[in-house]
Amino acid sequence: MESKHWYVICYDIADSKRWRKVFKLVNGYGWSLQYSVFRCRLTTKELEKLRWEIEKILTQEDRLLIIPLCDSCEKRVATHNRPESWTKNEKSFDVV
Repeated sequence: MESKHWYVICYDIADSKRWRKVFKLVNGYGWSLQYSVFRCRLTTKELEKLRWEIEKILTQEDRLLIIPLCDSCEKRVATHNRPESWTKNEKSFDVV
């Protein structure tokens, strides 16, 4: 069985139609961190297939960035200003 590794996949696409195609494609492979930034855990074959599928959609004016992350680096990735990043205070109260 081939091992999986973490990757951050980012893209800058000028045309909204191409952007939506790539968003839907990458969304099937990983988790959206921002609109054009994804975190994916992929095998080498899955990464190459995804990259090939993205490259078919992109044009010369578009950009694609794939950053490999080691497991310990991935654990230190922090998302901020997202509902899951805020701790809930159990002692909340309503002001009337």
